[in-house]
Amino acid sequence: MTGDEFRLPDGTHIGHVHLQVSDLERSLGFYEELLGFKRALETAHPPRLVETVALSATGEAPYHILLTERVQSRPKPARTTGLYHLAIRFPNRSALARVFARLAAHRYLLQGASDHKVSEAIYLADPDDVGIELYADRPSKEWPREGDQVAMATDPLDVQALLAEAALEDEPWHGIHPGTDIGHVHLHVSDLERAEAFYRGILGLEVTQRGYPGALFLSAGGYHHHVGLNIWAGRGAPRPPLDAVGMLSFGLRIPGEAPWRAVLARAEAAGLDFAARDTEQGTSTLLVDPDGNGVEVMLADERIEEALQA
Repeated sequence: MTGDEFRLPDGTHIGHVHLQVSDLERSLGFYEELLGFKRALETAHPPRLVETVALSATGEAPYHILLTERVQSRPKPARTTGLYHLAIRFPNRSALARVFARLAAHRYLLQGASDHKVSEAIYLADPDDVGIELYADRPSKEWPREGDQVAMATDPLDVQALLAEAALEDEPWHGIHPGTDIGHVHLHVSDLERAEAFYRGILGLEVTQRGYPGALFLSAGGYHHHVGLNIWAGRGAPRPPLDAVGMLSFGLRIPGEAPWRAVLARAEAAGLDFAARDTEQGTSTLLVDPDGNGVEVMLADERIEEALQA
């Protein structure tokens, strides 16, 4: 792996998460009907006509969640690598509160609620027991820091205050806020140093926090984290079987052809196999991290990215 200090540009972010699910209609009931994502694309893949549905907050590209059904899939075994949770980021606290109140009204089982100091977060699982974080960031000027790193924590969240904020909204439910996106992914890995060599050494993400027990957080552009890595499933944890439900890949959208090509050059120098391909969301190259997690390195259209962030 190359040793120079290449870093991804500001504006790099997580584009989507692609999940393998056991029952597409059941998953759509969660992501589309309950959370309020909108269907943006449906495709069927021969020869077995496996269906993939793409969802987004607006019903248009760029997509945020892709769901592909696998017949006779099985649950992801415990203590394996792969997705720990995908994190759905709301543009403000009010938008998070509305979905939290909706989950409460539907009596959907929650797994936790935390104040991370940089954000407020609700935790739950989808019908395949895939971990989901719903969160809203605090202003970056309020993020606690230790030296040049952020100092995230896990404190109890004031859920009553969040519900009280939802009660102030009197607009009817029209689905998830259109400014919602995927803020980060958090992965189980088998070895933190080896994972850092990939996500920092090849992809060019910067470490933002090392002090969290058994975990490492990285980002581009000064964000608190776009990728979380942990060894909580155990050092040397095995990969899940290919027919297990869970994450197939996630998209990392890079603004600008030069840094995108720089990542591919570093991957080639590291001996990784890959091939660029054109997708509905633009040019993409699939890399695989040391634990089998797929990373779609995507060339983002800078004009679209600027419009999304305006």
